[in-house]
Amino acid sequence: MLKTSRPQMIINVLQANPGKQFTARQLAQKIIEIYKDELSEKRKNTRFASDEDFLDQITAEVGGSRTVKAKAMCPQVMTRDKPRPRLYYWGEDLVETNQIMPLSDMTPVPSVQTMSFTEHALYPLLIEYLSEEEELLCRRIDEKRSSNNKGLGANHWLYPDIVALQPLDKGWDTVVQNCVRHSEGRLTRLWSFEVKRQLNRSNVRECFFQAVSNSSWAHFGYLVATEINEDKQRGVERELQMLCALHGIGVILLNPQDPGNSQTLIPARERTSIDWQSVNRLVEENFDFKEFIDLVAEYHQTGKVHRTLWNK
Repeated sequence: MLKTSRPQMIINVLQANPGKQFTARQLAQKIIEIYKDELSEKRKNTRFASDEDFLDQITAEVGGSRTVKAKAMCPQVMTRDKPRPRLYYWGEDLVETNQIMPLSDMTPVPSVQTMSFTEHALYPLLIEYLSEEEELLCRRIDEKRSSNNKGLGANHWLYPDIVALQPLDKGWDTVVQNCVRHSEGRLTRLWSFEVKRQLNRSNVRECFFQAVSNSSWAHFGYLVATEINEDKQRGVERELQMLCALHGIGVILLNPQDPGNSQTLIPARERTSIDWQSVNRLVEENFDFKEFIDLVAEYHQTGKVHRTLWNK
């Protein structure tokens, strides 16, 4: 069974308590109380030395982009900012308009804390975000598990860092699932992610085309970074907007201190079909990717998800 996303948790708690107002901390306490089982895996993270630390984390998530997303999903999710503190409540008849921030407003100032992360340290943080917020089933692709039998440099820019399966049949009747499974219908989408610590004027094109090279086989391909270092002319932003429009690759800004508050800056353009010839090349060259496709095949055949084999 797929987990409830954090925005959906916010919606469900507020909807179940019409007429009641919550502070962010009170709402977080309610979420932990109701979704204790679903949050148990996250609670085991060594970052949380105590229940209070975990409550602080969920409170921060409630006060961040999760509520913005919840409002976009359901206009009855309301907030009142004045007087302080901010209150969250269910508005039966009210509709609040949410504005989307431009990319330039969402770009953070580079920080020492963020730059202290290596690319490899970012992989589990991205998986945490994708699995909890986007409800994707993820796998890490390690280039060291490649055959390299085509010679030195032959597999340059071939492998993405993270791949993911998105089941589309959640909540479908078994009859419908079986019908789609034995027809030309689609039960899943496949995603691909290339991770970089930082994008700047000097590396943005190289990083982007690496993502194009190793992620264009999938329905969705993304370039992920923790920092976008801008100049006064917003050159990196303009370059990304132009390249994404041409090639369909999206951009995610990963928040390593709080993965749940990561943001999709530019949505990827969906490809209607998988490039199976490229997939076959990846399967032949890399053991991790072969295991991923094997799990995808199993899901298509049986509809079963072995969670111990995913998000690792």
